[in-house]
Amino acid sequence: MQFFRVYFRVLRLLGSEATLAMILVAANLGLASAQFAEPILFGRIIDKLATAQTENRAPQWSELAPLLGAWVGFGLFTIMAAVLVALHADRLSHRRRLAVMAEYFEHVLHLPLGYHSGVHSGRLLKNMLDGASSMASVWLNFFRENCASFVALFILLPLSMFINWRLASLLILMVLLFGALTIFVLRRTDGLQSKVERYHADLAERASDALGNIAVIQSFTRVEAEATALRKVSAELLSAQMPVLSWWAVAAVATRASATLTLLGIFILGVSLHLNGLASIGEIVTFMSFATMLIGRLEQVVGFINWIVAIVPKLQEFFEVLDTAPAVRDRPNAVDPGRLVGRVAFEHVTFSYDNRRVALDDVSFEVEPGQTIALVGSTGSGKSTTLGLMHRVFDPNGGRITIDGVDLRDMTLLGLRRNIGVVFQEPMLFARSIEENLRVGKADATDAEIALAIERAQATEFIARQSDGLATIVGERGRSLSGGERQRLSIARALLKDPPILIFDEATSALDATTEKQLQAALEAATQGRTTFVIAHRLATIRNAHRILVLDQGRIIESGGFDELVAKNGRFAALARAQFMAGSEPAPAAR
Repeated sequence: MQFFRVYFRVLRLLGSEATLAMILVAANLGLASAQFAEPILFGRIIDKLATAQTENRAPQWSELAPLLGAWVGFGLFTIMAAVLVALHADRLSHRRRLAVMAEYFEHVLHLPLGYHSGVHSGRLLKNMLDGASSMASVWLNFFRENCASFVALFILLPLSMFINWRLASLLILMVLLFGALTIFVLRRTDGLQSKVERYHADLAERASDALGNIAVIQSFTRVEAEATALRKVSAELLSAQMPVLSWWAVAAVATRASATLTLLGIFILGVSLHLNGLASIGEIVTFMSFATMLIGRLEQVVGFINWIVAIVPKLQEFFEVLDTAPAVRDRPNAVDPGRLVGRVAFEHVTFSYDNRRVALDDVSFEVEPGQTIALVGSTGSGKSTTLGLMHRVFDPNGGRITIDGVDLRDMTLLGLRRNIGVVFQEPMLFARSIEENLRVGKADATDAEIALAIERAQATEFIARQSDGLATIVGERGRSLSGGERQRLSIARALLKDPPILIFDEATSALDATTEKQLQAALEAATQGRTTFVIAHRLATIRNAHRILVLDQGRIIESGGFDELVAKNGRFAALARAQFMAGSEPAPAAR
């Protein structure tokens, strides 16, 4: 069953804590044995007292002392083992929870952008928090209760056959019947609980989505509609949860019924056996204590199974993410290229997102170090895909891309991306200070380097206006800043990285005309000596590009300088006329 596979996988994740885990398992084994020994000693003492009474004499301390001493010894051992388990089980579970959470987080950060575009960040965050917390609870419950319960039920209970096989057989039969009922309920609720967890994930995703777009919700008066939609998902969740709760209510009632029936059955059978000389009073007392103890253990196990069935879907979603292999990864022989010069070549590159529609079709071009290349074309023509392939958001299906003559796939991802600075169309700032956002580009940058990057990005003035300057917190996704201010910080971040290759994906789209003109001059100076790729819809911003590549349906249909392409009167010229740039003869492009 999926339940057991997930449970044992969680236990295997103890990893570096395996030594401590084995010590705690040994402590639980001793604890269960000691707790099992106590009813046996109690029954033996009862038999000693009954024998003395039958023989019409007072019991002797010499015959009771060894049993009482052993009882005290087992009691002391139980206390010490319980302290050991209580002291270290919590610490182990918390350490592993944080470690597993960190492993999940790092793994998710390595997954390609294509994966993240199809999975909501709220769902990933919920999976991380719920999965890690659930695993910590599994470990804690296992070492505190379940390990000892499993030892008692599956090891020590069969050994009770050596005390009185008739009474033991009844006890084992009751446990088996109860186990069969539990498995039946498990099978009935397994799929139902998975459906419940999907509603939980939908709830988290919808709430996260709404909170991330609060401005849109308020502006379009969607508050009531979103609240109603959330209440609808909550109602569906509750409707799906009810059958699960009903089945586990049946299990809870069965637990209570089995407790009463087991005690009654042991007593009646024990009295019958005693009357026939097949069981002593002490054995009856021992098995009554066994029954009481095992019923308690069974209730613990049922409660635990009830709880873990509810969290198995959470753990499955956690493991599904953890088992997702990055589509882009380092080859076994990949090397760190160091600092690259910036000579880029696309050699018959083909790429498809879904193996049906071609996004790039046999694209080839070469770029010399220090050149600026502009990519132009309609939406979906392949511009962003081309540059995404260059910093390995994904790998080509055919052909290859080289930098300085080396296939990108033969470089480590870290080494490649260290050489490329990207300014995305969406600035993507962290809810941290301005300085922390800039240092994403270069963590050890000096104050002078930060000041220069800010100046080149035309951001000095607006940062000076902030209440705390560089220490100003910009809010989630930089919402406390205007669109143009966010973009200028994004540009400064890329310039601070000081890479030999720069990629600008509509980097100036959020700027006003005046700031864009100022920034354009600054960027031309900042990109001197760097291989630069620019995606731009405003053609005025790429007049000085060394070469312009015009893409359509994944193919390069035109290539050349600004004036050269206008003179050809082709697709680029049509785009230029549409933007009222061909009304007069364009000025010669600078070189």
